[in-house]
Amino acid sequence: MLRPRKKGLPTTLPGFAIWNGDVEKFLAALPSEPIFDLIVSSPPYNIGKSYENKKALEKYLEWQERIIDLMIPRLKDTGSLCWQVGNFVDNGQIAPLDIEFAPIFKKHGLQLRNRIIWHFGHGLHNKRRFSGRYETVMWYTKSDDYVFHLDAVRVPAKYPGKKHFKGPNAGQPSGNPMGKNPEDVWSVNPEDVWSIPNVKSNHVEKTDHPCQFPVGLIERLVLSLSEPSALVFDPFAGVASSGVAAALHGRRFVGCEIGDAYAKTGLSRLQDALDGNAKFRPHDKPIYDHTRSKLSLAPEAWAKDDLK
Repeated sequence: MLRPRKKGLPTTLPGFAIWNGDVEKFLAALPSEPIFDLIVSSPPYNIGKSYENKKALEKYLEWQERIIDLMIPRLKDTGSLCWQVGNFVDNGQIAPLDIEFAPIFKKHGLQLRNRIIWHFGHGLHNKRRFSGRYETVMWYTKSDDYVFHLDAVRVPAKYPGKKHFKGPNAGQPSGNPMGKNPEDVWSVNPEDVWSIPNVKSNHVEKTDHPCQFPVGLIERLVLSLSEPSALVFDPFAGVASSGVAAALHGRRFVGCEIGDAYAKTGLSRLQDALDGNAKFRPHDKPIYDHTRSKLSLAPEAWAKDDLK
């Protein structure tokens, strides 16, 4: 049975664990040597959620930089780091956090392989600017010799019957029988079989966390950027969505979460995943076509002349 780590200094790295405490203390206590195969996380955005204390952007980035400085020496040379971020918002103005983080990662010589746009379908509506509906996954590698399994995450081709028009392969299928590359825009679209919606109130994965990471988003990263039995690390584990994705696909996991309630929930989700009882939306599940809903029909009241 998994148990939460008591707050304090860590002593071991079991196959699956949540460190219920400060991530800086956790990392500082580890040997300064490559341990992690994949680091994947969605850090707090510093926008005043219940689990964070909003601070000036400069102070926030200083805090994040201290953590990144501790992580990089512990990432294997063949490993990847995926940092999923949105926007810092202050007085109606936005600061894209991927732009703010880029110099920190560049300082360590990390190589940006993709800036993945994750477009989701639901969120808050704005009145003084266009409503935000995407976030960014920054995928960095530590070297040119990195793990990447494209075949593990291919998506169905739009035109699987397409053939080469000319050349030595004229008349032969031009695509890959396993599907196409999912590209760097992961969009919620009924035509995209591998769309990944965000976790809202009616999502099967929804817990007590207000900004929960969908397991499907991590699945694609875990499958493509790590080997079986690899060690996945999430410094801001929340309710352990990264751990669930790791457990579902034969990887090991260790995460840090300072919130007691979230750590407890994450631990329960990890146990369910290991027992084969995880509640999650698979990354390859077709998205619901909203145009089939009765809610997609315009109300009769909108047809009145005084609304034109």
